[in-house]
Amino acid sequence: MGAVCTGIQVFTGLTGAVKQKNASDKAAEKAQAAANFNADLIERDIGLLERQRGIINAQFAIDGVRNRRAFEREIQGQARSGFGYAGFDMSRGTPLAVLRINAREFDYQEAVNEFNNEMTNMQISDEQENARLNAELARMEGSGAAASLRAQGTASLISGLGQVAGLGYQRGIFGSGPQYSTRSSGSNFTTSLRPMPRPLLR
Repeated sequence: MGAVCTGIQVFTGLTGAVKQKNASDKAAEKAQAAANFNADLIERDIGLLERQRGIINAQFAIDGVRNRRAFEREIQGQARSGFGYAGFDMSRGTPLAVLRINAREFDYQEAVNEFNNEMTNMQISDEQENARLNAELARMEGSGAAASLRAQGTASLISGLGQVAGLGYQRGIFGSGPQYSTRSSGSNFTTSLRPMPRPLLR
């Protein structure tokens, strides 16, 4: 009866240790999956930022064309009309100087607009890089948590096996211990290790 109880205890200990290891492995898989999901969400922002970049650059190009047309039509056109109506020669003197000043002012404003557009693109690039780093960090944190959970499961398994082994050796299940006995080869008699009688001194 005692051997049966001991066997049940050993089996239960082994089963519990294996279950703890499996539970830790499953928890590690879930931790890694959650980290990968969060990283994927973060990386999705990179694509959205790239689309935003495309829209901003396209709008910048359209605005550049519209601004130049408006400048030629409204600013320079009005200047030419005014000087022409007054009878000035447009190829020299004040009219030409005014047209050149207007052109320089327009070029300066276009350069400012281009600079601002470049700054916007740099900000988008920085945000994309931050998103990449955050995604990588999320995956690394998930890997660390998963490794920690697996290590805990392995430690629990080793501890459980150690306890089971100690119980088995103590109860003589694994061939040694306080209850260990040997049988003579080819005999049904049990021979126990007993002290030999000492010879009598005369």
